[in-house]
Amino acid sequence: QVQLVESGGGLVQAGGSLRLSCAASGRTFSNVVMGWFRQTSGKERWFVAAISGSGRSTNYADSVKDRFTIARDNAKNTVYLQMNSLKPEDTAVYYCAAKFGGTVTTYDYRYWGQGTQVTVSS
Repeated sequence: QVQLVESGGGLVQAGGSLRLSCAASGRTFSNVVMGWFRQTSGKERWFVAAISGSGRSTNYADSVKDRFTIARDNAKNTVYLQMNSLKPEDTAVYYCAAKFGGTVTTYDYRYWGQGTQVTVSS
């Protein structure tokens, strides 16, 4: 069992930056693949980024490549999403997700946080 708690969302102007954090508790964090997804009202949840348990492998959606960076600190059981050059279309609820095993290129996550709102104004 893994419990996930996101933080760091908020309101920012276009071109600005935010850093999301996701604190995990439960089983050994370094065995867990972590991901970030986002969802806008009435739409499905979309993949944003993922990172392997060791941190050596990452994967990004094309829409956020070169702007967002996923990282993790296994000593703190925390994964981060640094978001730069934010655009109004990045506005969404951002969810942290976790799974044991698998790769950063598949989306079969079992555990989910409650989400944190990111709003980018134009």
